[in-house]
Amino acid sequence: MLQSRPRLRPSLRRASLCLVAAVAVLVAGCGGAAQESPRGEPQAVPVTTAVVESRPWNDTVAALGTVNARESVTVTAKVSEIVQRVHFDSGDEVAAGSVLVTLSGNQQQASLRAAEAAANEAEQQYRRGSELVEQQLIARASIDTLRATRDAARANVAQTRADIGDRTIRAPFAGVLGLRQVSTGALVTPGTAIATLDDIGAVYVDFPVPETRLSVVAPGQRVAGRSAAYPDVDFEGTVQTIDARVDPDTRAVLVRATFANPERQLRPGMLMQVRLEQRSRTALLVPEIAVIQVGRDTFVYRVREDETVEQVPVVIGVRDGGLAEIVEGLASGARIVVDGTGKLRPGMRVVEGSVQEVKSQSGDAVEPAGAPAS
Repeated sequence: MLQSRPRLRPSLRRASLCLVAAVAVLVAGCGGAAQESPRGEPQAVPVTTAVVESRPWNDTVAALGTVNARESVTVTAKVSEIVQRVHFDSGDEVAAGSVLVTLSGNQQQASLRAAEAAANEAEQQYRRGSELVEQQLIARASIDTLRATRDAARANVAQTRADIGDRTIRAPFAGVLGLRQVSTGALVTPGTAIATLDDIGAVYVDFPVPETRLSVVAPGQRVAGRSAAYPDVDFEGTVQTIDARVDPDTRAVLVRATFANPERQLRPGMLMQVRLEQRSRTALLVPEIAVIQVGRDTFVYRVREDETVEQVPVVIGVRDGGLAEIVEGLASGARIVVDGTGKLRPGMRVVEGSVQEVKSQSGDAVEPAGAPAS
């Protein structure tokens, strides 16, 4: 026996047909809009382009350096003795030869008086012997003995005075003293630190330079530096010397620059950011945001005459101030895409949002990423 199928209500059937038709129209309309313009041509992607130009460029090498005093020493005692008097306070500026500490030397003073008396007696004996030799009353060999005794007595006096001098500790050069480490009555021994002494009227800053830049570094070049303690102060110096050896671990060489420090702002041990300026040269520059890095590949999008784009592999040199140097891959006058590269593929048409020229905001450049660290 045949069974009849259930029939849909007329109202539900009409609603289903309308829904299917609407979906079909929507899909067809969206697909056509995404692929073609009203004229049936592929739509152009709006981008910002730039014209690449060669222009003068001042390279710099950026590094971290350490401040060192022009002269620096830790003042110590030479002998074991009691401190009799301290002649300075922490932070004093002293001249060369200034007395810093006097040690007790009563025993040495007594020894000096005895040595001077013996020397005077030996001198008198020598003079009498000389007179007797002239009168031929004693043998000439006797005067040689008297002369040796006199010379030994004089040497004993000099040695005793040197011992007394070791008990007067003086500043070896002019500079600024650090914190005082001893007090009156303290016992000091050879090597006991009394205070540090630094000549900081001018300071040295040692910083590493990659060996790849060694050929363009020379004494007399200008160096600019900044310290975190004085972020708004630019310190100026010059290269004084270059180390004779390259560090085999970092492949860098130490360069020493001299900085004037009349206001004593720079202190030994401070960290400084230094920039070593080099000779001006001509470089091909592009905005750094135009450079695309995918794995080990580096490229830019160049705009062709028909307003389509192509990927051009490039080699990057130095980077700074939002600019990158093109070493290989582009020529001056080429148009490249700066903004909007994320939605481009080779062969796509572009329309310019704006055209700009590549200009340096600061005439300097630093080492590219991957240079040896300081």
